[in-house]
Amino acid sequence: MNKTRLEAFSDGVLAIIITIMVLEIKVPEGDTFDALLKLYPIFLSYVLSFIYLGIYWNNHHHMLQSASKINGKILWANLHLLFWLSLVPITTGWMGENHFAKATMTLYGIVLFMAAIAYTILQYQVTASKENNILAKALGKDIKGKISPILYLTGIAFSFYNGWVSGAMYILVALIWLVPDKRIERTISAEKE
Repeated sequence: MNKTRLEAFSDGVLAIIITIMVLEIKVPEGDTFDALLKLYPIFLSYVLSFIYLGIYWNNHHHMLQSASKINGKILWANLHLLFWLSLVPITTGWMGENHFAKATMTLYGIVLFMAAIAYTILQYQVTASKENNILAKALGKDIKGKISPILYLTGIAFSFYNGWVSGAMYILVALIWLVPDKRIERTISAEKE
């Protein structure tokens, strides 16, 4: 299968997910800045989720850039990832509307954790193909990929006791991945030389 179809489909799904998320932000009732300030939890949850979706989009792009062959296992693993990412808007809205309540932080963390697992499965399926060995070289030990699920689980555990610590764990993972990862780009450039 041609990987451009997979990339285009995934890009379209992620664009729809982001669109759904922004449409969940309602226009404030009233014409004062106080009315606007009431939306801060909704806006903060949107910003965090937008960053996460941007990180997934960026890393997904790099992963597929390194792939030369797409098979059925990769297609299903990709759909698995998109499933979990499609749940981000509802958990984001629930979390923001309820001012980061414990249950909302728990569910948000579970969705982030499952998306991370799904991404790892997709990454494994891409690297399992001998034609896609560039990605395996680029990832190396993949410290960021291994520590992220642990931080998500820590955030989920803390969500039952302290929403601030839980939120800090989710923000920490986003910050870890927000720093551009040049491993794949460097490896692809080196292979072309």
